[in-house]
Amino acid sequence: MLPNHAPLVIAEQFGTLESLFPGRIDLGLGRAPGTDIPATKALRRKSNSTGDEFPSDVQELQSYFEAAVPGQKVRAVPGAGLRVPIWLLGSSLFSAQLAAALGLPFAFASHFAPADVMQALQLYRSRFKPSKQLAQPYAMVGLNVVAAETDAEARRIFTSHQQAFVLLRRGTPGQIPPPIDDIETYWTPAEKAMASHSLACSVVGSPKTVERELAEFIEATQPDEIIIAGLIYDQGARLRSYEITAEVRERMSLQGRQVSAPAAR
Repeated sequence: MLPNHAPLVIAEQFGTLESLFPGRIDLGLGRAPGTDIPATKALRRKSNSTGDEFPSDVQELQSYFEAAVPGQKVRAVPGAGLRVPIWLLGSSLFSAQLAAALGLPFAFASHFAPADVMQALQLYRSRFKPSKQLAQPYAMVGLNVVAAETDAEARRIFTSHQQAFVLLRRGTPGQIPPPIDDIETYWTPAEKAMASHSLACSVVGSPKTVERELAEFIEATQPDEIIIAGLIYDQGARLRSYEITAEVRERMSLQGRQVSAPAAR
């Protein structure tokens, strides 16, 4: 969340990570503050920021990864001269257009903000301008995946995510709640409608269901990568969900069907 951090500090932090783990670090930048006013003050940032500085802050941050030149007064140490891929993150159309203008890869948060995903991808791809970092548009999309042995088991596991979403909207966020047998008794009709809309980009079910719905999602969005989210209460169920998803992806690859490239994260 770049508005909460000075670009120089971010450059040096990610320069440190890149120095420790070369070639393994991506830097994703979001425009939203991502916190409340007290936390913003604790970070020593402006509480009245509107995000208007975001484009210039992104470009300033990019400059710190350029090789330092003689006489340069401010430089990132470490950071200068390092290759740290910068992504723009977004849940609306603003970052899609900025990523296109700057020639940066773009990741859309469709796993919780699906309404604008297709328009954002269209804007990004149609307006993309090549840059030193990227010659062609490169898009990632978010997808909730809850996979289990049966559809019924997966739907029950998914109730943790549904409850967490409702709790957030009620203003009482907390740790991931355990799954429940009947989600319909938990939420109001309005809460159900809101959660169903916001979590529309979710694949929940058995391996067969996950394979079918994952293929449909890929066909619709044509992503270069998919980033998988799994808000699952039980760690064993979470790991099994990722295992099933990986097995499905491998099977799709062997069948020659399109799967996010180079890999689902």
